[in-house]
Amino acid sequence: MSSHPVHGLPFLPGNTYRDPTKSIFHRSQTLTYRNGYSRPVLPTVGIGREPITVNQLSQAELDELANKRPTLTYGQVRQAPPSTFIPSYVAFDKKVLRFEGYFKETVPISQDEHYRVRKVSIYYYLEDDTISVVEPPVENSGIPQGTFIKRQRHPKNDNGDHYHWKDLNVGINITLYGRTLRLISCDRFTQDFLESEGIELNLPEEIPPDPYTEIRKEPNRTYTTPPDFDKLKQFLTMDRKVLRFFSLWDDSGSMFGEIRPVIIHYYLVDDTVEVREVHERNDGRDPFPVLMRRQRLPKSVKDLRDTFPKCVLEMSEQEVTEWYTPRDFMLGRHVTILGRKFFLYDCDAYTLDFYQEKLGVQDLTPADVTKPQEEEVTQEIPPYNGYGLLEDSLQNCLTLIPKPPKKDVIKMLENDHKVLRYAAALVSSASPRLRSPM
Repeated sequence: MSSHPVHGLPFLPGNTYRDPTKSIFHRSQTLTYRNGYSRPVLPTVGIGREPITVNQLSQAELDELANKRPTLTYGQVRQAPPSTFIPSYVAFDKKVLRFEGYFKETVPISQDEHYRVRKVSIYYYLEDDTISVVEPPVENSGIPQGTFIKRQRHPKNDNGDHYHWKDLNVGINITLYGRTLRLISCDRFTQDFLESEGIELNLPEEIPPDPYTEIRKEPNRTYTTPPDFDKLKQFLTMDRKVLRFFSLWDDSGSMFGEIRPVIIHYYLVDDTVEVREVHERNDGRDPFPVLMRRQRLPKSVKDLRDTFPKCVLEMSEQEVTEWYTPRDFMLGRHVTILGRKFFLYDCDAYTLDFYQEKLGVQDLTPADVTKPQEEEVTQEIPPYNGYGLLEDSLQNCLTLIPKPPKKDVIKMLENDHKVLRYAAALVSSASPRLRSPM
């Protein structure tokens, strides 16, 4: 056990005592390892863990060490040797920033699409600040693909500035020679490079779908939907079935025009119309009855441009938007056929039954088109004026050039020797009495 002298007494036998709390009496370790190297350490405690004040620094010495500058102890810090100069074309050799993007191309003359979405890849070469645009190949696109814009420096504005990698980011538009490209994403190397330079990237975007490409991706139809209207069925069911209408062609508006009766035939087998003229005896017209040959009649036509040749009389189905149907022929209405107006006033019994059974039209009342009879004007003969004979005066009333009267020989022979006798009495104005006949 460690022994200590009593305070104030000399260190002699009998003046010491043993401390029972101390049980460690080995020497302190002075050799240690630090960072893999052996080094000596001055002991701070002795036998029995008693502090050695000789090897400990005082508070004044600690304060002095804290105030000392390292340069006074260790000297000036040596600067690192300058790195070797490396040109930019060597440092950034084969380092390329890659962006994915697209642009919309207008398709002016097409019924299937109005614009086309074309995907491109934008490559920025760090060694010389050049940009190239490459369009990836698409199968059966019909567009020349590959290098869209060759590698070169692209102007950014009218001041002579060129595009730099600091101007590029995801989710922005850049204009290269009139083409507006939309950057939607980039690769991993481009992302790490821009973030290391302090550029915060925007969120990636999705490329919009191409309308024409989406149509082409749809599966082809392996069947044809049968139409509701079958021409073969119409031919088999409507053959030799004709609607007949009696109408009037009012041509009185033209010079020497008149109202002429016609018959309109509507053939249900192919929806064609024929117009036949009704001839009367001694009407002075050609005996050919067909006024308009059998054909389909257009009801409404597209507006033709001024460049359309007017001499072309044939009209195809592309110019016609609507054709005449049986519902367009109703009694009591006017129908315009090739610029002529026809008034439908009656039809036959089959046509009447067809409209009532097939079309559900019940109000088919024939129109009265008979002309009112003109009143006969009786010729009044003026009274005899006393000039000439009675027969001569009558000839002046009958003809413009009077003819000599002819004797009625038959009347003379029948009434020969026939005399009519009358009895009369003379009445005097002075005396109202009647005198008896002699």
